[in-house]
Amino acid sequence: MVVLRRQLLAMLLGLELMAAAANVGLVHQACLLSDAEALAAVAIVIAVAAAEAVVGLSLILRVLRSGRGLGAGELTQLRG
Repeated sequence: MVVLRRQLLAMLLGLELMAAAANVGLVHQACLLSDAEALAAVAIVIAVAAAEAVVGLSLILRVLRSGRGLGAGELTQLRG
């Protein structure tokens, strides 16, 4: 996968968009096949996406408070 925009917030939004697209596909499958397992998978994907958003936004806030930019190239390691 090639990342064209190396800004952390844009990368996080892209991941959330991909999770939402996966949810749309799973809901479509659940409606077509009357599959309860697909609906359970949707709930799991929503929970994982929410946890991912919390961790990602906390890392972005940590980088902003340290005075560095939001570029992924500048971020090689987090120092406490």
